[in-house]
Amino acid sequence: MPWELKNDRPIYLQLIDQISYRIVSGEYAIGSKLPSVRDLATEASVNPNTMQKALSELERSGLLFTNRTSGRFITEDSNMIQTMKLDLAKEQLKIFLDQLKKIGFNEAEIKEFIMNEVE
Repeated sequence: MPWELKNDRPIYLQLIDQISYRIVSGEYAIGSKLPSVRDLATEASVNPNTMQKALSELERSGLLFTNRTSGRFITEDSNMIQTMKLDLAKEQLKIFLDQLKKIGFNEAEIKEFIMNEVE
């Protein structure tokens, strides 16, 4: 997944979101080692200090942990990752439902629309 950064919010917050998505989607496997700060920064085309800030925030949240001699790793807590995955899905669903309401769908129409699309 390519890094998609926009000017609408701070870069480090966008990096946090994108790394989180990569973790919950399985692109970065549970317990796996992350590339170095410098490698990630180069890949995302950002300053290493900005990437460091994002990774530090993810560490604070418990999604990453550091082994002083080996680098940063993804948490091995699969429950945490599953909870995060569900939270992200709910957030995206809320955005989608809000957009449908803005274009004039009522709740019954939304349910019918979703059921038709799922089938």
